[in-house]
Amino acid sequence: MPKLRLAVICDYPEEGWHSMDLCADMLITYLKLEHSQNFEVIKVCPKFKPRLQLLPWLGKKKAAFNFDRLINRFWDYPNYLKTRVKDFDLFHIADHTYSQMALVLPSDRTGIFCHDIDAFRSVLEPDQEPRPWWYRFMSQRILKGFKKASIVFHTTLEIRKQIEYYQIIGSNRLVQASLGISEDFVPKLDSSDLLNSNTGFLPFFLHVGSCIPRKRIDILLEVFAQVRNLYPDFKLVKVGGEWTDSQRSQIQNLNLENSIIHLHNLEPKEIADLYRQATAVLVTSEAEGFGLPVIEALACGAVVVASDIPVLQEVGGEAGIYCSIANLSDWIEAIALVIKKSEQVPNLNQRLAQAQKYSWSNHAAIVAQAYLKIKVEN
Repeated sequence: MPKLRLAVICDYPEEGWHSMDLCADMLITYLKLEHSQNFEVIKVCPKFKPRLQLLPWLGKKKAAFNFDRLINRFWDYPNYLKTRVKDFDLFHIADHTYSQMALVLPSDRTGIFCHDIDAFRSVLEPDQEPRPWWYRFMSQRILKGFKKASIVFHTTLEIRKQIEYYQIIGSNRLVQASLGISEDFVPKLDSSDLLNSNTGFLPFFLHVGSCIPRKRIDILLEVFAQVRNLYPDFKLVKVGGEWTDSQRSQIQNLNLENSIIHLHNLEPKEIADLYRQATAVLVTSEAEGFGLPVIEALACGAVVVASDIPVLQEVGGEAGIYCSIANLSDWIEAIALVIKKSEQVPNLNQRLAQAQKYSWSNHAAIVAQAYLKIKVEN
């Protein structure tokens, strides 16, 4: 039987969605490593075409990039795929926010990976998520493509519940494929990495991720400010994201400028080093599709203090400590337990055991099996 040609349709790297890029790259890597007998895996991503960004008087503005994003996503990319349909047997859209691509692909041979349903909320809950007409139009287009797929992979049972609650697609088309952990994220092996060049010997809390609204950076900063009043030697290390104007103002108002270390463009090994040395990893999100920092931190042996949303509790299990998002006293009490090394804190064996439930190898195996089934049925 000839190998099945599987196109993995990836995000434009210019968009900077690092977690989406990581998931696509890991899937490709492990399909090639462990399923090459059945699949020829090809990464698909056309060249991003700047338009307004080329204009000298407008090109550097965010609006110019956003305009170019929309044209590339909704015009250039679909038209590119139209010319390549005959080149592949199967199509895997690695990011559900690119689901509009399914509208130009054969539905019976197309799958989509759903990380969350945020992209659809302005259509599903217009009263709760009010957006401009053009944004709703865009979301409707994405949702239309999403519904067309033969199979939809999802990260957690919580995301499945949300898809089923809104009756977006039938349950018979849903397959859970939890994400994995890079081999860089391992416990501390010896004492050689006790000193990190970014933090020195200072004790610190760590947050890894963007600064978008659902990450609730406002809660992160407020919690840290109160903890610092009790434990003034601590720093907050923030990896990734760009502060918004309101976040910068909050940092100034809380007098945190000299207590935060903001790092960008770190390699996985560097992030793993920070996980291993952090007193606790703080995850203050009010919504997530999976929460990669939770399992990455646990895999490094770190203590995780996270918001008590269902997704994070599902992923972290009993190995995490959970707090009500806006209840600052919850966070302060939990962090105090960590600092005092209370027996109430999940132990190292619990943390490592939870992380071991996740692997990119299992992720790729589930995806591969689903596509083999599709091919047999067709």
